[in-house]
Order: sequence, then C-alpha cells, then structure tokens
Amino acid sequence: MTETHEENPPRERTKGTVKWFDPVKGFGFVVSDDGGVDILLHVNVLRNFGQSSVADGSRIDLLVHKTERGVQASEIIKISPPEGVQTSLPDIAELDKEQIANSPLLAARIKWFDKVKGFGFANVFGCPQDVFVHMDVLRQSGLSDLAPGEAIAMRVIDGKRGRMAAEVHAWETVPVKQQEESS
Repeated sequence: MTETHEENPPRERTKGTVKWFDPVKGFGFVVSDDGGVDILLHVNVLRNFGQSSVADGSRIDLLVHKTERGVQASEIIKISPPEGVQTSLPDIAELDKEQIANSPLLAARIKWFDKVKGFGFANVFGCPQDVFVHMDVLRQSGLSDLAPGEAIAMRVIDGKRGRMAAEVHAWETVPVKQQEESS
C-alpha cells in the first residue's frame, strides 16, 4: 500500500485558547473556538512564529490542517497573552500599565531562567547590569519559559531591589520598527 501525502494540504484559519503547552515535550494543544477536537501545536510551529514557549490560556490565531493523526497547527498568525493574569510582584503590580507600555523595548538575551524557581536573569545589550525576570511577567506576556541565550525584547523598570523586566516579548514577534528603535 502506497501512502499519499499532499505537498500543501488545505489549511483553515481558526482562533482558540492554548489548553497547555510543554516546551520540554515539544508540543501542546489548542482548544478551537469553533469546538471539535483539540489542535496539536508542535514546538517547530511555535519557533517559526519566533517563540519557544506559550503560556496556558493564551489566545491564538492560527492556520490548521487535517492529517491522518488529527488536526495540527501549521502556522501561527498571532498570540495574545492570557487575560486576567495578575502579578504578585508589588514593584510591577503598583505600576500603571500605560506607563509600562510607553517605556522603550530593550534588546536582551536570557542569561538563565528556571521555570521551577519561577525566575531568571537577562542581559540588556550594552548594559552590564542583570535584569530580573519573574515567571508572572512571562505569563502576562504570553510566554511560559525562556532558554539561555534566547533573544528577547523587554520593558525594564527600576524596582525596589534592582532592575526588573515588566514586559517580555520574543524578539521575532516585535515589529521591525520597534527592533530598530531598541537596538
């Protein structure tokens, strides 16, 4: 019996919510707003979008295709962070969201991040000080984990105990104009 595979299977656009995603396993699932079976989200599709992780509960706009094994994501169009995620960090919780949004995006790399501990550090290009990155900020930004050396863009505040990330974005998801401004 010969298997036939379509080079470009028909794709449909759908929106949904990330049910769960495990970067260690390399996959997760999305629940479509239209109902039906869960949509497989493979880490390679996420990486093609410019992220290595996505927070559970994030809203996602994607293209999907049907395979012999079920429905799979083939391309991500947009990811929005989960709604209602609050930080327990007083330094950030007390700030005006508009104030954070108006601060510049800074180009940085992750020095290390430990998901179990719930924090890590990043280095802003051209700045010797480490920047503290908390798990709550990742969740608010729609991410669930960061890898050492990963390029990011972040908004930084001066907290009570030093410099802290108040917002984090995967570098590839930041519009080119903002990347040029932050370099």
